[in-house]
Amino acid sequence: MVSALPRVLVLNGPNLGRLGVREPEIYGHLSMSDLKVSAATWGAELGLDVEVRQTDGESEIVGWLHEAVDAEAHVVLNPAAFTHYSYALRDAAAQVTTAGLLLVEVHLSNPAARESFRHYSVVAGIATGTVAGFGFDSYRLALSAIAARLAA
Repeated sequence: MVSALPRVLVLNGPNLGRLGVREPEIYGHLSMSDLKVSAATWGAELGLDVEVRQTDGESEIVGWLHEAVDAEAHVVLNPAAFTHYSYALRDAAAQVTTAGLLLVEVHLSNPAARESFRHYSVVAGIATGTVAGFGFDSYRLALSAIAARLAA
């Protein structure tokens, strides 16, 4: 059954499948499974059909961004390490926004407050907006922003 609700793909890049065990002092103690449950709950509350995915593969996340364009799905994107250097991901993400869809870049931590190599995002310039530094709430805030834009 196809949902009548606006669809949002929550796409996560490398190492985010290790949430809860990888540097919990930076990324928190909750897991990717916890994010899937939370995002589904937030989406339902906001009137959005939310699907969470994670991959360590650049080509897979690029393919998912192409899928978002073809399916007219909005995107919450945590590019993780791809944030700083993946022009392939940046170009695929640009197709989302040039198609008139919303794309919110998300980070659990605040990259600007971390190592200097994390300060630059190749995605930020084409994203609708960026939410960073609020842990899992970064995803909730991104979904809220999409819902608010769609309601406007």
